[in-house]
Amino acid sequence: MQIVCLDLEGVLVPEIWIAFSQRTGIPEFARTTRDEPDYDKLMKYRLALLRQHGLKLADIQAVIGSMAPLEGAREFLDDLRSRYQVVILSDTFYEFADPLMRQLGRPTLFCHRLVTDADGYVAAYRLRQPDQKRHAVNAFKSLNFPVIAAGDSYNDTGMLGAADAGFFIHPPAGIVAQFPQFAVHHHYADLKASIDGAAQRLAASR
Repeated sequence: MQIVCLDLEGVLVPEIWIAFSQRTGIPEFARTTRDEPDYDKLMKYRLALLRQHGLKLADIQAVIGSMAPLEGAREFLDDLRSRYQVVILSDTFYEFADPLMRQLGRPTLFCHRLVTDADGYVAAYRLRQPDQKRHAVNAFKSLNFPVIAAGDSYNDTGMLGAADAGFFIHPPAGIVAQFPQFAVHHHYADLKASIDGAAQRLAASR
């Protein structure tokens, strides 16, 4: 039985911070892991912006509550889950993800946590583990699971490289140019075909 590891934002759901940027009219919030490979630097930037503009966790959650998965994402995910073990490896936060996980049928999600102060401001964030996506893939492989992975951003490349087969889905052109070793997909049907092909090759090699 193979495990398929997927990123969340940009792969199955829209980018939360971009949606928040659009709702608030503050363009600086649109900066994501597609633009900044240093996750700690990006999160400190975001927390400072939230404080600067007087925005709290509840303000972000209100935006997330109005969001929906990308078109076709639920069907794509349901098909994979009928044939593989699927784990979502994301650098989002449990305090963000619940409304979207509900719409996706509550797949298994490994992500991080936020710390709020008494006034409801986001005071800090707590990583599950630095570079958790790559570590999770390596942990699954240590249990003798073949792993196939797909993502779209800088913070997915460690996961894709650690997997037995790694693919891009919906990536920006700049990242594609830096990581040409990962095949690029723009539609779920194409990615599903690549995952199935990789699974067959991995099964044949064992």
